[in-house]
Amino acid sequence: MCGIVGYVGPRECTDVLLDGLRRLEYRGYDSAGMAVLGDGGLQIVRTVGKLSELEGALRKRRLPGRTGIGHTRWATHGRPSEANAHPHVSGKVAVVHNGIIENHLSLKRELQAEGFRFTSDTDTEIVGHLVRREMDRGADLPDATLRALSQVRGAYAIALLCVDEPGRIVAAKSASPLVVGLGDGEAFCASDVPAILTYTDRMVFLDEGEMAVVDAGTVRLVTLEGRRVTREPKKIQWSLSQAEKGGFKHFMQKEIHEQPRAVEDTLRGRIDLAAADVVAAEMGLEGVDVEAVGRVIFLACGTSFHASLYGRHLVEKLARLQAVAELASEFRQRDPVVGAGDLVVAVSQSGETADTLSAVRLARERGARVVALANVVDSAIARAADAALYTHAGPEIGVASTKCFTTQLAAMVLLAVHLGRRRGTLDAEAARAVLQGLLEIPQLMRRTLALEARIRDQAPRWAGARDFLFLGRGPSFPVALEGALKLKEISYAHAEGYAAGEMKHGPIALVDASVPVVVVLPRDGTYDKTLGNLQEVRAREGRIIAVATEGDADIGALAEEVFSVPQTLPELSPLVTVIPLQLLAYHVADFKGTDVDQPRNLAKTVTVE
Repeated sequence: MCGIVGYVGPRECTDVLLDGLRRLEYRGYDSAGMAVLGDGGLQIVRTVGKLSELEGALRKRRLPGRTGIGHTRWATHGRPSEANAHPHVSGKVAVVHNGIIENHLSLKRELQAEGFRFTSDTDTEIVGHLVRREMDRGADLPDATLRALSQVRGAYAIALLCVDEPGRIVAAKSASPLVVGLGDGEAFCASDVPAILTYTDRMVFLDEGEMAVVDAGTVRLVTLEGRRVTREPKKIQWSLSQAEKGGFKHFMQKEIHEQPRAVEDTLRGRIDLAAADVVAAEMGLEGVDVEAVGRVIFLACGTSFHASLYGRHLVEKLARLQAVAELASEFRQRDPVVGAGDLVVAVSQSGETADTLSAVRLARERGARVVALANVVDSAIARAADAALYTHAGPEIGVASTKCFTTQLAAMVLLAVHLGRRRGTLDAEAARAVLQGLLEIPQLMRRTLALEARIRDQAPRWAGARDFLFLGRGPSFPVALEGALKLKEISYAHAEGYAAGEMKHGPIALVDASVPVVVVLPRDGTYDKTLGNLQEVRAREGRIIAVATEGDADIGALAEEVFSVPQTLPELSPLVTVIPLQLLAYHVADFKGTDVDQPRNLAKTVTVE
């Protein structure tokens, strides 16, 4: 997610803003900028790349002033560029924004018809124009912001300033974090506590649908309906390093807990339940002729390959298209049969994975159409593809992927529905059921995260095991693979994932009282067969850890430990069942004292072959 910092007070604000943005670098970004209001009026500096670029620009051009807003941008709408970097200006108003404005296209058309000129590809610029329009009609900055936001749908945290109201920042939030810090005769706002904790430990956290009018040393809160809110500042007890992790011990733990929000952001604006369809304009797939597709080939590495196995399952089930999932490193090293009529889906969190990028180039050379499924806008694989479907997980700091994986799963559902509806293989009733279930997933994930305390307490019991088996069938097989990978990545235990039906073809030889067997067992069409596999494990004294559906009365007789997750559609169960496996891996590793966020020998992005 992007970073916001604002300051009002007696200090020259440039250094304060830069310091705050620097403390938000862990969130990831591709451009940065700031707007400062002083004797010289409103001045803006924006740069592409790291904060060092912004610092260099500010050495050449000072921005004197005591009121300012700064921003680090992680591109969603519009590629990384100086024109798309924040702040954006409309007349006397400057704005920075985190999030996504869902109805930006209709608002843009309306504003253009009234003569407003757009200079970027972002949805953020709309907010500035809306506020300016209301101020032109006589409203002050706070009232203009309320009126503008009443026209906006989506997720946002915004901060605005205006030449006509020096010494004031207006900030508001909806489904995106925002905090105000109060000092002695000065005030701050930020998208996260670390940005301003150096200057004050007195924080006011905005709730959903609230706006803050921030003056030097004071804050006035109102709801977006204009009702006054009273809230006492909270004294922060965290250290700076704890604050960067949101109070969590590791970034990985924080990112596991961010998954409901990440999935919500990935789905936002892309589902139309009334039409029982995805919103084509928000899918980024305009370059794909679905009717010409005869086969779908997923190309990926590591965790993204596990997501691809899930995608293969969904595309075959919902779109009735032949689908295969290939390791990109293997695909590009042979002479693959690929060409016209094939839709290649290149899956990469970073969009920079070297093997996947090479495989994409090979597929395109042979006439295939390529869609990138990535988390980073304008990344190398996205640029090399014909179209791009972006997830909105936000930056992921921990090397072992968690929220990027589940947002990939969510995107796979959207892709399968998109293909199925346009091919006529998925009727409205079935599509609506899948999409409704998908919208409910973030809340089910939040319920599942409540298992953490019990999983943490159980971790020492399993931390001494040297070998683990993970089993699953159908859509649960990729979850078993992912659970095994997470455990081996961060705890250094040997763990293998298998399709449960393959157990008797070799893995059962490993089962004894020293080998925990982790099974992913939701109530679906493969439940009875997998339960039979577990009876064979018990007959050989295997120790069973089960991830099962709430209310399952049968599994308790076989498993030593059961982590129950909420019921959802069988097609969607991996989005929920993977969470206990992530938590198990995390807490086993934490108990063993390994470097959870930076495990040995691993890198976040594999950009060499």
